[in-house]
Amino acid sequence: KVGKHFDLDIADNHFRYRHKEESIQREAALDGIYIVRTSEPRSRLSTEDAVRNYKKLTVVDALFRCVKSVDRLVRPIRHRDVSRVRAHNFLCLLAYYVRWHMQEAWAPLLFQDGELEDHRQNRDPVLPAQPSPAAKRKKTRRKTEDGLPLHSFDTLLAALQTRCRNRCRAKSLPHSPTFHQITPPNPLQKRALELIRQL
Repeated sequence: KVGKHFDLDIADNHFRYRHKEESIQREAALDGIYIVRTSEPRSRLSTEDAVRNYKKLTVVDALFRCVKSVDRLVRPIRHRDVSRVRAHNFLCLLAYYVRWHMQEAWAPLLFQDGELEDHRQNRDPVLPAQPSPAAKRKKTRRKTEDGLPLHSFDTLLAALQTRCRNRCRAKSLPHSPTFHQITPPNPLQKRALELIRQL
């Protein structure tokens, strides 16, 4: 990759090189800068929106990281038929779509920036991203506005798993009917259920 910055003179008995200063300076001016190019006219897509939409590709990157990671057993290793592999991949994408919606709904309970979309619209998309004031508060307080502890998505799911449905029977009678008793939700579980019902 650096060969484009040198003029080489190689012969049987000598080797000489010279730096291409113009090429080096041109590359140095673009170092660390991304160029986003689109075929859409400016009337349909502004420069800022093109950059914002490019940066939203991080969601797709997160999807592939999640699907390809070792801890997720989503690889179609047991499928040999092409249609079954496609169906398996479709279900994985559908599951990630559900997860994404759950993360959006539970943003107040997670270490996730709930004001990120509004914050993106009001700042220059080319400048490095800065966390919103709400995200900074979450990071320092480590609690929600209601005083509940903040979680990652996985730890919130683990906290929700403590609810259970018990099948009970009174021992006083030999043939007493059974009934189901659901564990009452704690404040965190109650708030999570309220938020997920708003979807």
